[in-house]
Amino acid sequence: MRIKRKEKEADTIMRYENVRSGIFLSRPNRFIAMVDLDGETYPCHVKNTGRLSELLVKGTTVYVEEHDNPNRKTRFSLIAVMRDGSLYNIDSQAPNKVAKEWVEEGSFLSDVTLIKPEKTYKNSRFDLYIETKSEKIFMEVKGVTLNREGIGYFPDAPTERGKKHVLELIDAVKNGYRACVLFVVKFEEAKGFRPNRERQPDFADALLLAQKEGVQILAVYCHVKPDQLKIVSQIPVFL
Repeated sequence: MRIKRKEKEADTIMRYENVRSGIFLSRPNRFIAMVDLDGETYPCHVKNTGRLSELLVKGTTVYVEEHDNPNRKTRFSLIAVMRDGSLYNIDSQAPNKVAKEWVEEGSFLSDVTLIKPEKTYKNSRFDLYIETKSEKIFMEVKGVTLNREGIGYFPDAPTERGKKHVLELIDAVKNGYRACVLFVVKFEEAKGFRPNRERQPDFADALLLAQKEGVQILAVYCHVKPDQLKIVSQIPVFL
């Protein structure tokens, strides 16, 4: 089934083109999912290398974006999953895009004068570099899909890279920068965010240390549609 837009929404909403619904069949490896689209089976690129075992269950409704690039190995990309009545965006590239839109529209700070993606600081490359008239800010963005009773948890698998970035933000604060970790929860009506201490306790400890050293730990939840994603509002962080 193809998704048709019924109305024009704000230009700041991140959009996908040529979205179709299908049925998830299997995931032979972390890059490929087999999806039934109108009775035919297609390999689809999974835009997320996480485990996603709680979402990608055989028989689940999924949404894919169809591409017309003849040089691609796969014709479709898997971007969203319907699970237990809720829609989850699983595109790992989407959080950076919606975070940039969120900053651009003034929802983070009202006096932003510059936004640059992928800015290097010492041994790390942070997702966003932001300037106001008085501050220089590094922002690291993390996408969240793990849902436990309405609370978003990160990570769903250990991430040494994520821990390294958090610790490097502490160094940035000590050198006069403002720093922030933004967790983008990609399912509707999330009630809060919590680090997944059970999965990676040292990442949770790094967040606690970062907060004590002046790094902002923020979380937001998104309005999710098969062909759209947009940050709605901030939600509580429980460290």
